[in-house]
Amino acid sequence: MNLSDTTRIDPAALAAAFPPDFRWGVATSAAQIEGAAFEDGKGASIWDAFCRQPGRIKDGSNIDVACDHYHRFRDDVALMKGLGLDCYRFSFAWPRVQPQGQGAWNEAGFGFYDRLIDSLLEAGIQPHATLYHWDLPQALDEGLGGWLSRDVVGHFATYAAEVARRFGDRLASIATHNEPWCTATLGYETAQFAPGHTSRAESLQVAHHLMLSHGAAVQAMRAVCKTRLGIVLNHTPSFPATPNEADRRAARIDDGLNVRWYMDPIFRGAYPADALAYVGADAPQVLTGDLALIRQPLDFLGINFYTRSLFDADGKTVPGPGKRGFTDMGWEIVPEVFAQHLVRLAREYNPPPMFITENGMANADRVVDGRVPDEARISYLSSHLQALAAAMSLGADVRGYFYWSLLDNFEWNSGYDKRFGLVHVDYATQARLLKDSAHWYRDFVARHRASR
Repeated sequence: MNLSDTTRIDPAALAAAFPPDFRWGVATSAAQIEGAAFEDGKGASIWDAFCRQPGRIKDGSNIDVACDHYHRFRDDVALMKGLGLDCYRFSFAWPRVQPQGQGAWNEAGFGFYDRLIDSLLEAGIQPHATLYHWDLPQALDEGLGGWLSRDVVGHFATYAAEVARRFGDRLASIATHNEPWCTATLGYETAQFAPGHTSRAESLQVAHHLMLSHGAAVQAMRAVCKTRLGIVLNHTPSFPATPNEADRRAARIDDGLNVRWYMDPIFRGAYPADALAYVGADAPQVLTGDLALIRQPLDFLGINFYTRSLFDADGKTVPGPGKRGFTDMGWEIVPEVFAQHLVRLAREYNPPPMFITENGMANADRVVDGRVPDEARISYLSSHLQALAAAMSLGADVRGYFYWSLLDNFEWNSGYDKRFGLVHVDYATQARLLKDSAHWYRDFVARHRASR
């Protein structure tokens, strides 16, 4: 396979291209599906607060109910079992298990995750946990300033150690953070995400504190459990809009702030020099010992991939040609870039085994005669899995793939308008319906299992 050959092929041949021990799963996050926002002692998160600020969420919705997974998790686990999945990636809601973000633990909250993990194991599904998928306890934001405060680093490490102590022996892996770029940039620079700030300097300091908390959490968890530990990064590869040098320079700077800003401290012990020079006085305060703390040995690296970005000489993103089309988020579909980027990571960083922890598309899905015909998603899945197989054939060590997402859910500032799920959710009734893509994925996983 070559990197540009990502046309759709026979599913049986594609399934056979993956090694026998490759794992197939789906992913979700607590804030997007759980609901029960204030039940059983759960504290408020910054997203609970953000949703109540007029104009923040495009459809005016909130996460009070979401997909009601808190009450329906057994049905959702049964759906995953029916799909024949090997693993499930979910996140803990920090304010559900520690309402104030420090101090007392909420046993009712831990009880929910205890039951969820048991249900997964009983169904033969490996649980893969993420500690932070953007729902910081609101009390920490109000009392300390959230991730702007270095003090949050210690609180996060304490939380991580407690989760690992209680559940580490039953979890297949624990990731510290999901997409710290989104937390920092969308939350503190562009105001698209909670808590809604607009400062590049704040964003970069937050990014550093997130990286510090990652390192501190890995250290704390190593002391109490033996499960695999890692982090999940979102990568949107940057390309120049034209071959001219100014566009190339703009793309390189974005690569420094998007990909290398997080990869370099974790794997090289330093922030990229060109990006530091570019941000100038907005660069974060880095204390002696910080980079050594961040550079913890990891057991895996999670990569989330959706699209690419094109940049002009002014550093502004411009639309791609969309030769394969666009998702309902307006994101260009570029499976060949997925393959190229994984090979780049393998060659430049020699990371530990990778997992594709998110990959998927929003589609304007509709129920038609009792089914959801989402051929576009099937095409997306097929082309990206072929790209993944191509990357692996060229040396990218990838051990598993998690489609985003199991369920249609709350898509952050887009509200409930964007549907990423393999399973359609009727938000009025909470009825679940497998889309055509879910049936395709189920059959694909079965073909791979048959080829083992």
